[in-house]
Amino acid sequence: MLDAKNLLEQFLGPNAGNTMRQAGGNAKQQLDSMGMGGFGGGAVVGGLLGLMLGGKKMKKMAKGVVGYGGAAAAGALAYKAYQNWQQGKAAATAPVATPADYASVDPRFLPESAPAADGQPFQLALIKAMIGAAKADGHIDAEEQTSLFEQVEKMGLDAESKAFVFDALTQPVDMAAIAASAQGMEQATEIYLVSRMAIDVDHPAERAYLQALSHRLNLPAELVAHLDHQLAPHG
Repeated sequence: MLDAKNLLEQFLGPNAGNTMRQAGGNAKQQLDSMGMGGFGGGAVVGGLLGLMLGGKKMKKMAKGVVGYGGAAAAGALAYKAYQNWQQGKAAATAPVATPADYASVDPRFLPESAPAADGQPFQLALIKAMIGAAKADGHIDAEEQTSLFEQVEKMGLDAESKAFVFDALTQPVDMAAIAASAQGMEQATEIYLVSRMAIDVDHPAERAYLQALSHRLNLPAELVAHLDHQLAPHG
């Protein structure tokens, strides 16, 4: 049986949230002990997302965009952006999520809290969103897909999980289906956020993809600005 939660963690890298909860210690101390240096440390994301982004883009993104790790972190970032937007704060100067925000994430922003709109695990919708975004600039060509397949084979995933990843990598990107999988504003923000993690906004095709996705998700422009702000390099 496909373990959607574990598969999402394989994409996002180290599950910092679970590590901190199991250790029962101070959030920042735990992240520091993992070598992550806090949310702003710019640690390189692990897992399949890092493989999909490739060396050049990964090096650029590691400056501050995706060095957080784990689905719980994605939920914390989305929730912080949503809070700031609801409170009417200016996106450019709004506070960014800190490791301590793990402890106070609204459960609605945790990927496992509710299924996607089609009834499937929402974690699978997030994985499809990341793959779709990573393919937006044509970076994942046939040769890159073959390399990714080889890496997935080495990850020890069960047959169903591997089949899901291979299928998502080979199918054409269906932005409409990705957007339609969001059940409510909370899930829409997370789909946008993980897609943004896999996007280089300096690349015109990728920027256009992200703009089109936010439109299909019916996200207010100011909320999108807050989500972008959470993922921008700070300090």
